[in-house]
Amino acid sequence: MPLRFAPRHGSEPLRGERPVSANKLYLDARSAIADVLHDDMTIMSGGFGLCGIPATLIDAVLESGVRGLTVISNNPGSDGHGLGKLFQKGQIRKLICSYAGENALFAKQYMAGEVEVEFNPQGTLAERIRAGGAGIPAFYTRTGAGTVIAEGKPAADFDGEEYLLERSLRADLALVHAWRGDPEGNLQYRMTARNFNPIMATAAALTVAEIEELVRPGDIDPDHIVTPGIFVKRIVILDQCEKYIEQRTVRPRAAAFEE
Repeated sequence: MPLRFAPRHGSEPLRGERPVSANKLYLDARSAIADVLHDDMTIMSGGFGLCGIPATLIDAVLESGVRGLTVISNNPGSDGHGLGKLFQKGQIRKLICSYAGENALFAKQYMAGEVEVEFNPQGTLAERIRAGGAGIPAFYTRTGAGTVIAEGKPAADFDGEEYLLERSLRADLALVHAWRGDPEGNLQYRMTARNFNPIMATAAALTVAEIEELVRPGDIDPDHIVTPGIFVKRIVILDQCEKYIEQRTVRPRAAAFEE
């Protein structure tokens, strides 16, 4: 496929620039995941609310029609956006998340017993994913001890405090969104869109990234690469990227600026 590189920052060419390989690049989201999707699989989906979600890859899952999915995400998206689309089609069987307050349809499905939910304190969810990527099968935490979160979980005493044993999380497929990437899969995130994407990229059998800009190898400062390309097996370059806001709240314009 022809490579569409973003303009290089700075006018000087890279010295000793290596030829690029396009074998991680796919024409579109559908072709990037079609051969790995199947019913009853587990998918990690990056993002926080609607910020940094892999919306185009989620749409490809929607179009595939796969069902019985277990989805690991901070939240279920909102009605009509992100993972909310998969709930509309009844494709998700179980959600492992930390927050579910912006999706009325999801709430109805949960109350009707149509969707199973496993709630986690947000830090615990992040650590379960990080541990999965690091090859750590389980860890102890004080968070949730003595609450309903502790029900059914092994506990142990450390220095006079009760700790819960939490299992790590891994998935068949991780879908992530990044600002910039190169053909080797190195990813750079932008501001709060970084959120859950980096840890999810490490914790799946296959990680697919959608990126807003493709740059040449070496164009991303090594200090700015958050996800090394070793974790990313497939890349989709977005033609456009619509970014939605769940709730927009603005302050009244100050009188001094109205004059």
